[in-house]
Amino acid sequence: MGSLDLSSSDESASSQLSDFKPLNPEEFRKQAHQMVDFIADYYTKIESYPVLSQVQPGYIRTRLPHTAPNQPEPLEAIFNDINSLIIPAMTHWLSPNFFAFFPATVSTAAFLGEMLCTGFNAVGFNWLASPAVTELEMVVMDWLANMLRLPKCFTFAGDNDTGGSGGGVIQNTTSESILVTLIAARDRALDHIGAKNMQKLVVYSSDQTHSTFSKASRLAGIHPSNIRSIPTNLAQGFSLCPENLGRVVKDDVAQGLVPLYLCATVGTTSTTAVDPLEPLADVAGAYGMWFHVDAAYGGSACICPEFRHFLNGVERVDSLSLSPHKWLLSYLDCCCLWVKSSAQLVKALSTNPEYLKNKPSESDSVVDYKDWQVGTGRRFKSIRLWFVLRSYGVENLQNHIRSDVRMAKKFERFVRSDPRFEIVVPIRFALVCFRFNPYPEVESGHTELLNRKLLDWVNSSGKIYMTHTIVGGVYMLRFAVGATLTEECHVIAAWRLIKEGADELFKS
Repeated sequence: MGSLDLSSSDESASSQLSDFKPLNPEEFRKQAHQMVDFIADYYTKIESYPVLSQVQPGYIRTRLPHTAPNQPEPLEAIFNDINSLIIPAMTHWLSPNFFAFFPATVSTAAFLGEMLCTGFNAVGFNWLASPAVTELEMVVMDWLANMLRLPKCFTFAGDNDTGGSGGGVIQNTTSESILVTLIAARDRALDHIGAKNMQKLVVYSSDQTHSTFSKASRLAGIHPSNIRSIPTNLAQGFSLCPENLGRVVKDDVAQGLVPLYLCATVGTTSTTAVDPLEPLADVAGAYGMWFHVDAAYGGSACICPEFRHFLNGVERVDSLSLSPHKWLLSYLDCCCLWVKSSAQLVKALSTNPEYLKNKPSESDSVVDYKDWQVGTGRRFKSIRLWFVLRSYGVENLQNHIRSDVRMAKKFERFVRSDPRFEIVVPIRFALVCFRFNPYPEVESGHTELLNRKLLDWVNSSGKIYMTHTIVGGVYMLRFAVGATLTEECHVIAAWRLIKEGADELFKS
């Protein structure tokens, strides 16, 4: 065989490749400091940007090249494009004048935790892959369960030192929490009735339950015709009525169908309605259904004693999820799911390829979180939540929630002070549902048109951002307080702007 001959061009290419170091600690130090400064400046200037992006479709695509650069570009050039292209096309969820949807809260502590999560880049699919990733998550989930005063059966600590049968896991979103519990419920039911009867399984929720429930049900193999959406009404606060649910379930059983899963909500998206857990548990228990509680928004408030009653009856449910990224200052994405029987999840979701087999897992002495979720890979998200809980403590987190509720109640008083406006749904947390109704005697179509115009006027100003909903046939405006930077002065300014828009409409 001849000797290996490197041409000069090969040597040049080899030299260029050797100069490429994607992670140089000193360069990382320098650029990371620049990025932190950039983000801090963004937070400082955030009120100078329109809250709702004012760009048109195609804005970014028509302004950036169609192909990636062949040669490296300096960080300064990238920062320039962020300022000139990216920020104008952002809807600024962190703006103190963001009152739309539900908030996506952040904090210094969560950012520091996210830096470590990203910096470590640990892939904690099983215990051995990184013991700290698994065990810290177990600790943090038990901490939060304790803050919510959840029954011990939902914790790893259990009722004694030997551990419980339940536990908690951090999913990405509520969608995934519902999906994995649906799959566990489905497999449990099919063990009894046989896989050939899959088409008989029926799931239940109210018409106010998040649309993700229907999506997850279809993904779990539930036939669309077997996804029940029980109507609610204003008289009952848009909560799921146990009697109505019971009648629907009874009719389904009479038709030879099998009740599988009930999803209740603590803080619905449209109006923050709360479903009554205790009487719903009676129905679920009578028919052997898996009972899940989606507390994505309202659950966080239950760390405060004055809101904890919304979880009364939780000891009778099979699973509960809430999203700290909505109200507990923990960046997206972070959805905490607790289950009463972790064995049901593991049985439905476990995988055991040869290349992942190891002694700790085979000894059943550890938790392998890959068997509690849809995918295999998972990030070190618990360190972010751990930073938040340790840096602020329970009392400060409670006060943070109470402050948002106080500001929402102040806005509610503003609305009630103007006879042209009305509160549509009683306030429960930090969302105010209201509408402009200067002509109560006029048919509802005209009122809806007025409110659509008012919402467009307010949002197009760029000064604040709100959203709407339609519940029980009523078009209403949603004012959600909770962005991390929001203070009372922003709520006052928002009301003044809304009144100004109403004045303009009133004159026209």
